[in-house]
Amino acid sequence: MIRFDSVSKEYAGRAAVSGFSMSIAPGERVVLVGPSGCGKTTVLRLLAGLTVPTAGRIFIGDRKVSGPGTLIVPPEERNLGFVFQDLALWPHMSVRGNLEFGLKARGTCREERERRIREMLSLVELEHRAGARPGELSGGEQQRVALARALIQRPATLLMDEPLSNLDPELSLRLRADILRLQRDLGFTLLYVTHNREEALALDGKCVSLVWPLFQKKGAIPG
Repeated sequence: MIRFDSVSKEYAGRAAVSGFSMSIAPGERVVLVGPSGCGKTTVLRLLAGLTVPTAGRIFIGDRKVSGPGTLIVPPEERNLGFVFQDLALWPHMSVRGNLEFGLKARGTCREERERRIREMLSLVELEHRAGARPGELSGGEQQRVALARALIQRPATLLMDEPLSNLDPELSLRLRADILRLQRDLGFTLLYVTHNREEALALDGKCVSLVWPLFQKKGAIPG
């Protein structure tokens, strides 16, 4: 269970998120939908531990991971995977290298690394591109590498920030199906951010609409 308890986040006195509360059950699919600047990305960053709330508390299971101005549990101990909007792939590394990097950092033995890489490349259908670098891949292939890199650590929860926003409609449709297939097969909890209401409805999960009045004003904080 993930729980936001009256969470607010301010930047230089301006609210990015205000009094936000939400619970997510294990294995649930939740879509945060709303226009740019309504706080969707901020919610993901708060849960990931990349920023701390100004007020309120965040729980993962029965463990409080963040409180007002306090990071209690660091990002690497939250068992979360994150797919960023810009993908953030390492351009100098191959597909295999991108997948292996985090496993090496966590001290995973070579045999286990190889097994997980083979398994994940098969799941995202990129076995034939293992040696390619991100710049040699199509947009859809890059997206699947980012997804595989997040999932290879076997996170309990996957966070996705506008992952399909830069893809054409046909490719977006296929990758959306891939995401749903992987969640069904692997059983992770999914928290997905989009500004596209059609995409949100197609994901067939619990939709949470974020619209703070502040963000209709000039000078609002993006995210």
